[in-house]
Amino acid sequence: MPKPALKLKKLDKSFADKVNRLAHTDSRMCFQCRACYNTCPFVQAMDYSPPAILRLVLLGQEKTVLNSTTIWTCVGCNTCSTICPQRVDMAAVMDALRQIALEQGVMPAQPEALIFHNAILDSIKKYGRTHKLDVMIRYKVKNLDLFSDVDVGLKMFVKRKLDMLPSRVKNLVQVRSLFPNGNGNGKSYGK
Repeated sequence: MPKPALKLKKLDKSFADKVNRLAHTDSRMCFQCRACYNTCPFVQAMDYSPPAILRLVLLGQEKTVLNSTTIWTCVGCNTCSTICPQRVDMAAVMDALRQIALEQGVMPAQPEALIFHNAILDSIKKYGRTHKLDVMIRYKVKNLDLFSDVDVGLKMFVKRKLDMLPSRVKNLVQVRSLFPNGNGNGKSYGK
């Protein structure tokens, strides 16, 4: 009698439960239609597709998921969450996975990803929304790479894709209350 190729064991659902709780969604609802995969603008740069990440979460493959580049490649554009017929909030799942990774001391393979995410968070804390020029400056200064994309920045400025002055949301206090300490001075990713 041939040996079974796969040893079946009872799945540990604690990782999936934690992700679902943090993301306020139910990843078990995903039926792998791949709508998120087909609409993700960054899927080519990911080591695992969004539906594969969900499947790995459900299978309890915590180490694999937290060490993937996918969770750091996701920019949170919410296209996947918007298109999902089952209303699985994949962008929130990615946020939850980044949070868990940092809590466990798992840093991204590409440190620039953490710098980028922190630049976005810092801009939101300051203005209540992202200000592209502010994000670019923060990223470039912290990355110590000031001049590599000057030509792209100038083209964006000429085409009016970059506002020189940021606009703030009307209720900045409410936005800042979403961050630790309620004042926008809380801990950023990995700090």
